[in-house]
Amino acid sequence: MILITGATGTIGSEVVRQLAQRGEKVRALTRDPSKAKAKARARVPDGSGSGAEAAVEVVRGDYLDPASVDAAMSGASAVFLVGVLGPDDADRDRALVEQARAAGVHRVVKLSAIGTGDPAVGRVGSWHLPGEQAVRESGLEWTVLRPSAFASNTLSWAEAIRAGEPVPNMTGDGLQGVIDPRDVSEVAVEALLSARHAGHTYTLTGTELLSVPDQAAVLADVLGRPVVTEDLTPDESRARLTEWGMNTEYAEGVLAGSAYVRGGRNAVVTEEVRQVLGRPPRTYREWAVDHRAAFGES
Repeated sequence: MILITGATGTIGSEVVRQLAQRGEKVRALTRDPSKAKAKARARVPDGSGSGAEAAVEVVRGDYLDPASVDAAMSGASAVFLVGVLGPDDADRDRALVEQARAAGVHRVVKLSAIGTGDPAVGRVGSWHLPGEQAVRESGLEWTVLRPSAFASNTLSWAEAIRAGEPVPNMTGDGLQGVIDPRDVSEVAVEALLSARHAGHTYTLTGTELLSVPDQAAVLADVLGRPVVTEDLTPDESRARLTEWGMNTEYAEGVLAGSAYVRGGRNAVVTEEVRQVLGRPPRTYREWAVDHRAAFGES
């Protein structure tokens, strides 16, 4: 049985769906099982169907309630770990690894982030380090995934695009190897199912380097109408993040990451998706075509 933490998230929900399609026995951990079932009857099966989908068990668990996580870990052979939620959560990340080891899990796949460990990223670049160190020192089969910027991040532009307003750009002309999160999930599935990925840290990117204006241009072409970007200064970005409800430390982490990208430090493309999956990553255009309805397609 494979336990998926963060089972309603962008990556976790797709990992659950893909594993279920392959007929694997899956347990999906979420703080709100009813939300998981409502959100993802199409993506996180609730066990009420037939065939492969019936193999998914949705269970309640909260990282702040260790007993609930211990119960979810019981009987698992492999675990997908989605741990760090912010700068103060490193201890929880380490605890998840220890709970997996204590439960007799033999394989862990940790979702991390590109740039982890690079001092130029600032403190945000250290958020995943304790968890990465914990899995490497756990004695278990481990794989660490460090994806680049998700194509799905641009879903945050949907409201502005539908209203004909400019979308915010905090990274200037900085380039990134934007990746379709479905590819990240597919790599995670392979790592959960095969020992050949043990001991690897994979930096996962798309096939091309794109800036925010580049992504806006692709969306404009796909949607058949203009998508305008609005360049924000760091101070303007800070104010916008505060308006969105981010606390100071998290906002400063986002700003540090934005500066990292703006300075050209995340202009990285790798072949590791192709190496794992045997095919090239999906392009941002492919993602945009598949998700154009979210932006109010013409």
